[in-house]
Amino acid sequence: MHGRDWRPRYLQLAEELRVKITSGELAPGTLMPSETELADTSGLSRTSVRNAIRQLREWGLVRAEQGRGTYVRAPRQRVRRRNAERYQWEKDRVLLDQDERLKTGATEHDTGLTVDDLKFHAEYTRVEADADMAAALHVEPGTALLRRVYWTSSRHENAPLTMSYSYLPYDLVAANPDLLDASKEPWPGGSQHQLYTVGVELDRIDEEVRARPPSPDEAELLDIDPGVSVLTVRKTSIDITGRVVEVADVVMPGDRTELVYSHKLQRWKT
Repeated sequence: MHGRDWRPRYLQLAEELRVKITSGELAPGTLMPSETELADTSGLSRTSVRNAIRQLREWGLVRAEQGRGTYVRAPRQRVRRRNAERYQWEKDRVLLDQDERLKTGATEHDTGLTVDDLKFHAEYTRVEADADMAAALHVEPGTALLRRVYWTSSRHENAPLTMSYSYLPYDLVAANPDLLDASKEPWPGGSQHQLYTVGVELDRIDEEVRARPPSPDEAELLDIDPGVSVLTVRKTSIDITGRVVEVADVVMPGDRTELVYSHKLQRWKT
């Protein structure tokens, strides 16, 4: 340990172990040294060593297996969402023919994976708008909505990359019965093409980003270690008439998601 380092000593140990993991010195699948071994080699207490291992779990670098020990976790698939360009990319694809739309989708765009690399899950239900969703969609409470729950995972991992809860006015999408059928997913061209089939063109998408602790169900499904937050994006889609046509809450594991935004600034007048 470095005596002059301002950080807590458990964090110094965690950082040294992190370097060994990211450099490959401790390879994926390697059994980590025991608490006793780490305490002896570092000169720290067992409590400090436990804190260091907990920090590694929160960084997503190790996993604990009951009765077996702690293992170095294989690198997990990361999602890099360039939302400023992503939605225009999706809109441009709406007018392509189906063969082109079938080749790739938004998740592939964010991860670099191919269609064959992914597993897709969708659930559709008809629900009534609660106060929150009524306000978000500018409808009366109790209005019929189509609730869609999505998650997509890599075929090489069990945990989904993201989860999404999408809400649309039921009467809007019912104009195309195929939009009420979850078996039609994944839909070539995604939500923007689905809306296009009922005469909707999007003008803009507003987003609100927050970080929060995961719910127990989210932590289990996304395989999130204790202490890791989720990032949530509330995505509000507005058509060219100013009508809100979809509200979606996207939930992403904070330890393997990057949100990237680029904003073009106008020049000063000279």
